[in-house]
Amino acid sequence: MKQLRIAALLIATFLLLSSATTTVFGYPAPAPAPASDTLGCDKKCTNRCSRSGWKDRCLKYCGICCGKCKGCVPSGPYADKAECPCYRDLKNPKGRDKCP
Repeated sequence: MKQLRIAALLIATFLLLSSATTTVFGYPAPAPAPASDTLGCDKKCTNRCSRSGWKDRCLKYCGICCGKCKGCVPSGPYADKAECPCYRDLKNPKGRDKCP
């Protein structure tokens, strides 16, 4: 009988902890920080997109590409994409360059 209570307590604890990862006091748990921040992508993309006419769009796609390429972004607004082969080779579904 005591073993049954311990098992029930363990199951209840597990269920409580597993639900705690999705909500905190009834509110959704905060999303983890994007990987791009840890790679320095924000600063690199700000530099890369500094002269873009579509700054918001440029920053969005640069951040995506930077994260996929493990932090590699060409060094300036007009730098050659050959500095980062991964960044250069990412394509959108239409076959055009994904990264600005």
